[in-house]
Amino acid sequence: MAFEDIKVRSYDGDLDRARLELLERRCEVGPSQHVFLFTDTMGDPVSRIRNCPLYIMLVAELNHELIGAIQGTIKVVTMKDLAKVGYILGLRVSPLHRRKGIGSSLVQHLEQWFIGNQVDYAYMATEKDNNASVNLFVNKLRYIKFRTPAILVHPVRSQPLKISSKIDIFKINEENAEYLYRRYMGLTEFFPTDIDKVLRNKLSLGTWVACDQGGRDQFGQNGHFPTNWAMLSVWDSGGLFKLRIGKAPGSCLVYSKVSKLLDKVFACFNMPTLLCNMFEPFGFYFLYGVHHEGPVSGNMVQALCNYVHNMARVGVDCKMVVTEVGSYDERVRPHIPHWRLLSCLEDLWCIKAMKSDERESINELTRIPQTRPLFVDPREV
Repeated sequence: MAFEDIKVRSYDGDLDRARLELLERRCEVGPSQHVFLFTDTMGDPVSRIRNCPLYIMLVAELNHELIGAIQGTIKVVTMKDLAKVGYILGLRVSPLHRRKGIGSSLVQHLEQWFIGNQVDYAYMATEKDNNASVNLFVNKLRYIKFRTPAILVHPVRSQPLKISSKIDIFKINEENAEYLYRRYMGLTEFFPTDIDKVLRNKLSLGTWVACDQGGRDQFGQNGHFPTNWAMLSVWDSGGLFKLRIGKAPGSCLVYSKVSKLLDKVFACFNMPTLLCNMFEPFGFYFLYGVHHEGPVSGNMVQALCNYVHNMARVGVDCKMVVTEVGSYDERVRPHIPHWRLLSCLEDLWCIKAMKSDERESINELTRIPQTRPLFVDPREV
């Protein structure tokens, strides 16, 4: 196949929508060799990035066949200073056309779009053991390994999770949430300057705070806050696209067939309801802006996670609660409920300077161990 036969162009909804849905079904993604997550964009292939300030989707075409796709977004975030960053996601190449330079071509075309929009850095995320992806970005395209956050996935269970009566949990409005985020997370890596738009998006269900019992009425009064408290916000990712589990082990296949009976007989075992209909499309809640203050605030993070889990139980099709935390947040990870089978405990972020005068700066960033939390934008999940 001649490289010049491949045409890379912008996505055309009328022409490409159905073909992209087919491509997506052919490309499995997931955190393990046994369990894969398939994405159902519900007829809108750009749904994952539509809420970003600036975005694009490119497709690769060969002899009128759509064989690849990639998405990119641009926003301004906190790095060492404020920086304009481009995020690469949704790279898909048809299994029959891999190892032919199509992925490289798509990334390079997207980088040109970044450069044309004055982007300082481009970055991407992949599984640490995804050798094909690491080889493409790190070895071939000269991206640098940057951060290794953990994606923590918790299936929604049939029974509510317990929340200590010694902890108050309450919802705050967008204005107060923005104030807290800018005050306490404004210097966090990848903190978006337009956090106000994130919080006011219709997919953001709200922001909740946890503190010691009786501390709610005094929380934030005169700018004072209790010694121990935590906060997080919830994004309804299921409002954009659905997930479906496939290629599970045989034991899980058996379980899915008999799960209804087992749930009746062994309801006290509190098995995840996700496994009851694991091959049907489902939505999930994404926890973002997880922040905590105080030596015992980890318990409050767990209380908030349990609270969101119980919210998800009454959702129409929410079967998972997901969050992503940086390696700097090791002390809070044990307090976030998750299921190891579906979680990715060491995701990999890679970064590349788009401007020649930023190359030394990026080398400095990657040499220094992470000393600040990492903000994961729910619009790019």
